[in-house]
Amino acid sequence: MASSERNPKMNQPAGRKTGKAAQKSQTRKRAHTHETATGNLANAVESSRSSNEEIQPTIGEYLIRRLEESGVRHVFGVPGDFVLHFYGMLQDSSVEVIGTTNEAAAGYAADGYARINGLGAVCVTYCVGGLSLCNSVAGAFAEKSPVIVISGSPGISERQHNPLLHHKVRDFSTQRDVFEKLTVATAVLDDPNTAFREIDRCFEAALRYQRPVYLEIPRDCVDLRPAWPYQRKEILESSDAKALSESLTEAARIIESAKQPVIIAGVEIHRFGLQKQVIALAERNGIPICSTLLGKSVISEKHRLYLGVYEGAMGRRFVQEFVESSDCVILLGTFMTDINLGIFTANLDPARCIYCTSESLRIRHHFYHDVPLQKFVGGLKRRKLSMSASPVEIPVRDDGLPDVTPEEPLSVHYLFRRVNQILDENSVVIADVGDSLFGAADLCIHRQSEFLSSAYYATMGFAIPAALGAQAANPKRRPIVLVGDGAFQMTGMELSTILRRGGNPIVIVLNNHGYTTERFLQDGPFNDIASWNFHCLPALLGGGLGLEVRTCGELDQAVETAIANEKSFSLINAHLRPDDISPALSRLAERLSEQV
Repeated sequence: MASSERNPKMNQPAGRKTGKAAQKSQTRKRAHTHETATGNLANAVESSRSSNEEIQPTIGEYLIRRLEESGVRHVFGVPGDFVLHFYGMLQDSSVEVIGTTNEAAAGYAADGYARINGLGAVCVTYCVGGLSLCNSVAGAFAEKSPVIVISGSPGISERQHNPLLHHKVRDFSTQRDVFEKLTVATAVLDDPNTAFREIDRCFEAALRYQRPVYLEIPRDCVDLRPAWPYQRKEILESSDAKALSESLTEAARIIESAKQPVIIAGVEIHRFGLQKQVIALAERNGIPICSTLLGKSVISEKHRLYLGVYEGAMGRRFVQEFVESSDCVILLGTFMTDINLGIFTANLDPARCIYCTSESLRIRHHFYHDVPLQKFVGGLKRRKLSMSASPVEIPVRDDGLPDVTPEEPLSVHYLFRRVNQILDENSVVIADVGDSLFGAADLCIHRQSEFLSSAYYATMGFAIPAALGAQAANPKRRPIVLVGDGAFQMTGMELSTILRRGGNPIVIVLNNHGYTTERFLQDGPFNDIASWNFHCLPALLGGGLGLEVRTCGELDQAVETAIANEKSFSLINAHLRPDDISPALSRLAERLSEQV
């Protein structure tokens, strides 16, 4: 299986030409392929009619079938002429098309959908649509969210003589070349005799690597059919049985001899559906669990063995001290990013670590190859370990509200404590970057994997479109959206799509009048933004509930009103002092300012 993650050149044919010669050669070749395929199609149809065999689906029909079979019930995007025919086919299928205000928001929505549903999809037109999608797809790649990117493109017959068609940039392969850097597999579906195999290859890559893939359909190829029947083949993941056995034996020996083992569960445990196995491993052996910020809520934070979020010096002191004094740190599906490590304030000795992800396995200083994360976690769970560690007493969290008067000006500390009180089994918290994210680290999430954020790629504008995707994926979960005023101004208009679909998220805008995180790194007028009356937005959109709060008492009242409003979105404009930040952000800003 070709994979641009492992080798970006694997998706490119060997001996690829460059420049105008390559363009002309590719255009002639594709035009010839298109003509040949059309002739083959006529022959195949005639043959199938004479033998009473079932006619094969078209490329467009097969792609929609794979979406349906993979559980994708919604596709996000913005239509355009190069993809309109495929949009019409989607409209006639069981897959619902959700149009968004722009392509970047469609990508964020598909990302949020994928994190809840297991796979998402976005469909856009050529270049003006696809290139607008790049940042959100890059975030999905960085944070391992499987999104199927579908783009229309000019027809093969239109490309002869290299015409200057609208939306074209440089040459006809430009968009695909860009997405080869942002996805794990790419394919141009311009040959009906190979298109089905290419679609399957890309779907397999999305699920195997939990990252986006890119499929491009020239508009005159959507209705082409293969000349002969296609049979899907299962692609098996490579695995070294001996390496797996030896790695499990070594890991078990280290865990059994440890006095204070701890599991750090990362985002891949959610992406690959391994929560039950990790919890069983922990419960069977009494091993405490914590998560990374990117993997927050990978297990229920009400679990008796849950310690909290480990993020170096940014996190709670008890969690940091427990993890860093452990003689056996079991990192499962964890990406050791700078934010996960508290801007490298974490102190983890590799000699005390078992580190397993979908991409590598290291036990102390020993590396094992071809050992899948799923098999390692499953094998470790089934081992009968003779533990020597003592039971751990986990301190009770202090989640109570501060003692304040209703007239006291609203603070970040009070806001997050109040949000924590309204979370329940039906909540999904979606945090944008900045203090919306860092302050949310101490929220107690009740369910597995019901906290979404851009905690590694750290792109502003993720939260509101992601709420659209998350509620489409699971309408029973009500999003609680935490977003800064700067991030809201980037993608907040996606509330109009949420309103049109009858979504009911509670959106809290942390309105501290600018880019607060950057202010604590280096202040200046470049951190100022226009002041919006966010609570007046429902009047513009023609629906929703807007509330403005400046005091703790007003926040209490607004939260209760928002909870009662179940028929539309609620938008709370929470005014905060520009210098009021969470303790986590204060520590982060102090360390980042030393590097900027």
